[in-house]
Amino acid sequence: MHFMDEYSKEEKKLLLDLARKSIEYFMEKRELMHVNESSIPDKLKKKKVTFVTLEKNGMLRGCIGSLQAHEPLYLNVVKNAVAAAFYDVRFMPVMKEEMDEIEIEISVLTEPERVDYKNVEELLRKIKPKKDGLIIKLGSRSATFLPQVWEQLPSKEEFLSHLCMKAGLRRDEWKNGKIEVYKYNVISFKEKWQDYFFNKLK
Repeated sequence: MHFMDEYSKEEKKLLLDLARKSIEYFMEKRELMHVNESSIPDKLKKKKVTFVTLEKNGMLRGCIGSLQAHEPLYLNVVKNAVAAAFYDVRFMPVMKEEMDEIEIEISVLTEPERVDYKNVEELLRKIKPKKDGLIIKLGSRSATFLPQVWEQLPSKEEFLSHLCMKAGLRRDEWKNGKIEVYKYNVISFKEKWQDYFFNKLK
């Protein structure tokens, strides 16, 4: 698995602040927020892949990400935060009055690594619950689950079955040996309720 960068508390807070501010800015201006790159640490300018997850009262409220590193980390966070808030087709766009109840989580992904396997048993053996995020591909269909999804689907078989259904495939399609499987790890971090409201009151 590719090396995962570590991020300081300050860098994580900066990314979370950018995510929240970009949502609020888009809500008001209907355009992406411009970020002064000179204020961004070099580590956050590296090309990275991210997912931004929004939760409201502990329930999913939006989640959008990318799987190919094509732009700086901080910019990918800004774009995915806006997309999660306004363009996740599973949900209505986030409203201004909801923002105090929204909690933001950012996941930074390693580069996906192909899982080579000869049979179902080998595939299951190479997957590590609670650590690996998975991508599956078959023809034009594909889907991914972040490692956080293991909390809801702790069984390897159920994890793969639900991932197949997410991709629009039969739930047991992963057993036929034809799907491509990739795995990745994440560093994930989320807002702390106390920090958010302290900053809001300043």
